[in-house]
Amino acid sequence: MNQQLKKLSPDSCEVECTHPEVVKRVSPLIAQVEGVETIFKALSDATRMKIIYALTQEDELCVCDVAAIIGISTATASHHLRLLRTMGIAKNRKQGKLVYYSVKDHHITDLVKIAIEHHNE
Repeated sequence: MNQQLKKLSPDSCEVECTHPEVVKRVSPLIAQVEGVETIFKALSDATRMKIIYALTQEDELCVCDVAAIIGISTATASHHLRLLRTMGIAKNRKQGKLVYYSVKDHHITDLVKIAIEHHNE
């Protein structure tokens, strides 16, 4: 255990101290989070979060319904839905002249539910 005296903020350790066995065990695991920030980036926008939440309430919604539900233009809804699809959060299917979107997988639905529960606590 290496220690050095250091003056830091109240949110930091008063001494610099690393635990080599912990560092050795956890460091290789950090690579697993590569790319995960994309999910949170997608959900960090208020409009996209509302869209995803709406999509968790139904199996699928067409672009026009999404726009009406959250009170935005179809062009804006389409733009955000396309971003969500590109980011791997949503999927779409075309039926005639309509495009329907849904949440890509249950993990996204779970994340949204957990975030809402956390926020409401």
